[in-house]
Amino acid sequence: MKLSIIRQLYQTSSPEKLSATLDVLESVTEARGIKEDELNVIGELITNICGAIEVHQLVNEGLRESEALNVFARKVLDSIDKVS
Repeated sequence: MKLSIIRQLYQTSSPEKLSATLDVLESVTEARGIKEDELNVIGELITNICGAIEVHQLVNEGLRESEALNVFARKVLDSIDKVS
């Protein structure tokens, strides 16, 4: 997860475009012959795209962009802490 990438995706792509890209990447993960390192890269891209989609939703609910980015980052970090 990289907030700078999430911010860039949020600022330059609509939720619909992000969702379509997410569908493509999820489909690629199911392809035969895909390597673990490739899956890791795709997983990172998926996380960033999901973050941008969530930032769009939070901004639509009334949060400022910076607040929405922080909310998403806290959510991810909290979920990591729960797993650890």
